[in-house]
Amino acid sequence: MTLTFNHYRLHLRETFRIAYGNYDYRDSLTVALSSHGESGYGECVAVNYYGIDLIKFKKKLETVRHRLSGQNIVHPGQFYKFLLMLNLHPFLRSALDCAYWDLYGKLEKQSLSQLLNFPPHTLPESSFTINVADIDSQINKMAASKWTRFKVKCNGLDRSNVFRLQESGKEVALDSNASFTAEDCNFLESQKLTEHFTYLEQPLPVGGFHILNKNNYAHWMCDEDCQSLTDLQPLSGHYRSVNIKVMKLGGITPALEMIAAARSSGFKVMIGCMTESTVGISAGIALAGLCDYADLDGANLIANDFAEGSKVVHGKLLLSEAPGLGIRLK
Repeated sequence: MTLTFNHYRLHLRETFRIAYGNYDYRDSLTVALSSHGESGYGECVAVNYYGIDLIKFKKKLETVRHRLSGQNIVHPGQFYKFLLMLNLHPFLRSALDCAYWDLYGKLEKQSLSQLLNFPPHTLPESSFTINVADIDSQINKMAASKWTRFKVKCNGLDRSNVFRLQESGKEVALDSNASFTAEDCNFLESQKLTEHFTYLEQPLPVGGFHILNKNNYAHWMCDEDCQSLTDLQPLSGHYRSVNIKVMKLGGITPALEMIAAARSSGFKVMIGCMTESTVGISAGIALAGLCDYADLDGANLIANDFAEGSKVVHGKLLLSEAPGLGIRLK
């Protein structure tokens, strides 16, 4: 098995405005694992609020290249045990795990669904991100879109106008990226109109969730508060659902485990994403049938996608039927 990797700069179609800052591009590190004439692909992206440094990732890949080349083709579950021994950041481990699932499926001539014997399922529809802006601009953008589900970004809570977002006639969720206050959360929990939002994601900074009550009007969804299986139990009295991101958790293998554990703990599950190319999004779509919600618009936000695979068209998830994750580079 051989390892190669490439850096891409993903240019956004418009400035991405969220509570953490404004961004015009994301840098992507795409890895390829190749064997017997086939290549599998995985991706990680530089997200500043996760502290990702792709230069360090490249150096790490060089140090483990020889160990990867010495690996035989085994089941992905066994390969993941090997990855855990390499002391990799979860984002980088995710890229390698996804690349291996893609490669393994291509060698076996089976899709991920076939490899894992997924039962027949209906894929949820993806939301589309609406950037931080004034309420009127956000409403107009939703009304003009062919998408039907939206995740509206907030930088703090505009209590006097927030419910106007429901005037769009579309399905609306809120994502504050941890910019709400305790008083904002108490306000939302007490307002009956809040129950018309699909969910309200990561309202407070990590660790502040103890004030949230999942039994009131607000459907709280955790993101950064849930990084591993051990996080689930403390969150259960406060959040109704959890945003599972393949890259955040370290790959498809741990994401499968997290989905099963979250469901058994009574959470609803969303499969989410970063701003990623089709390489990363294809991994998320492959797991979408196991989830209640999807937020997989990452590749739709960029202007220079360099890959083909599964895709999202106006919110509809189109799962590739090709072997592995169905990923090919253009």
